[in-house]
Amino acid sequence: MAQPLVIAIDGPAGAGKSTVARMLARRLGLIYVDSGATYRAAALKVLEAGVPLDDEEQIVRVVASAEIQFVSHRPQPQLLLDGKDVTTKIRTPEVTRASSRVSRLPAVREKLITLQRSLLKAPGLVMEGRDIGTVVFPDAPLKIFLKADPEERARRRVRQNHEQGRQSKLENILAEISKRDRRDAERQASPLVPAADTALDSTHLSAEEVVEKILELARKKNLPGLQ
Repeated sequence: MAQPLVIAIDGPAGAGKSTVARMLARRLGLIYVDSGATYRAAALKVLEAGVPLDDEEQIVRVVASAEIQFVSHRPQPQLLLDGKDVTTKIRTPEVTRASSRVSRLPAVREKLITLQRSLLKAPGLVMEGRDIGTVVFPDAPLKIFLKADPEERARRRVRQNHEQGRQSKLENILAEISKRDRRDAERQASPLVPAADTALDSTHLSAEEVVEKILELARKKNLPGLQ
């Protein structure tokens, strides 16, 4: 019996992973999973519990008690935290900042990586994040590292914030992205590094063009459903 297909898309913040992975999953009829949402849910749990972000022991204990679930069979995937829909709630700037700190802890990553692996069901999934091809699914038949110039990534984030009704300055977003890049690359657990596969630079490409390039790579690998 054929194994469910896994396409792993990694890369830094603002490279276009979410948009590309969502479009690709729709084209292929696969499940779309944003692995970062699990860390955001964990961070939300920590914030709601009132745990200081420098108290590693309490953070690990609180996250261990969290029940995080994906509901992927609806028109838009939903994320449940302890049975409550937090799909929108995890996207606040406060949760974004907290998730960056919570996700550095090895015990937190261990719990959530186990959860992420459990989401693999037939016919397969497209999962995006920062360690999908290196840690979560190192044997994925197609691993993409999506990158873009920091300035372009910052411009994209400013546009996204504007569309969501939040105003932000380009220089502030660029500084945040640079800080996040350093933290992701230097963390002890699952640092952000390209998997030994294909790197794509999306700086001058639309999301549709990136998807087409990934589909072309998938066809060359003779992945199921793409012949």
